[in-house]
Amino acid sequence: MKTITAMSPPVSTKSEALPRFMLELLGLARAPREGEEIVAHGQKLVLRDGILRGAHAASAEQAHTSGVFGFKWQQRESFESPASLARMRQWLIERYGNPRESSWLDGGARPLVVDAGCGAGMSALELFDGVFDRMHYIGTDISAAVDVARDRFGERGISAGFIQADLHALPFARGSLDVIFSEGVLHHTDSTERALAHLATLLKPGGRLLFYVYRKKGPIREFADDYVRAKLRALPPEAAWQALRPLTELGIALGKLGATIELKEPIDILEIPAGPIDVQRLFYWHVLKAFYRADLTFDEMHHINFDWYAPENAHRQSPEEVRRWCADAGLAIERERIEESGITIVAQKKGDGIARR
Repeated sequence: MKTITAMSPPVSTKSEALPRFMLELLGLARAPREGEEIVAHGQKLVLRDGILRGAHAASAEQAHTSGVFGFKWQQRESFESPASLARMRQWLIERYGNPRESSWLDGGARPLVVDAGCGAGMSALELFDGVFDRMHYIGTDISAAVDVARDRFGERGISAGFIQADLHALPFARGSLDVIFSEGVLHHTDSTERALAHLATLLKPGGRLLFYVYRKKGPIREFADDYVRAKLRALPPEAAWQALRPLTELGIALGKLGATIELKEPIDILEIPAGPIDVQRLFYWHVLKAFYRADLTFDEMHHINFDWYAPENAHRQSPEEVRRWCADAGLAIERERIEESGITIVAQKKGDGIARR
């Protein structure tokens, strides 16, 4: 296998799959041919089916997680309905703000945005809809979901680059990226803290990291989630998908009850607050995740449950931990949203002119 390295002599060849800004970022003077290996910033990749793919060896847990998500994002019918996408877009904008109003898209120059763990590209396509012409976008993912993302961007006529590689083996130089977007990804690595610290090294001073991670739940929910996840661990993705169907049915049955109860005082020992609460929400937040939303189909609700339970790597963290990790990584938090489900952060890389906390 022939290998080309950064700044090899130009050769007349074209590759529509690799936009010029991506070649410049990787330090390549020309696009590789199909099947050709390259070395970019110390990382080896090979061009297969128009996508650069790394050969970094993943841990057993990360390999399992990659396989699960590769399967999940192939189930396009379970996440592409207008209702499902509208729900996702609304939730993303509530947490991150509207990118059309973001300061990092001002100033004329097109920022380089890397989607670290893009999956099928759903979150980026919904959050950045209407502003892709103001940025350079590269989607990266450890799993084969990156092929689905490439196809979905192509269907919308959006120019973008894609790389299949482990988050810790991305072929980018330190301090080279303007924005990193990592929606619901860091907790699926071997260590949320290490993944966050690594991505921070890739940002330019003043660059921004936008991310969402799971939040720790109460004791019963934490136990039940880990119990179900352990049961699914030995199953192939298709069997795990089927095994969770009764759980999805349970969530729907609870949701259709439409019943509310009043807890007159908090159950502190179980971290359950006082007040009125829908029975399905009580079960969902404090016993076992069994998603329900009336305007979604069974498959869409099942997709959400599978996304939670199937991957072996699915760490939960506290707001205090996330704040400490950001500080240790040299990130100043600009926007923070704490929900029962998770923690959303927009943080800026400290450097000249950036206030330290």
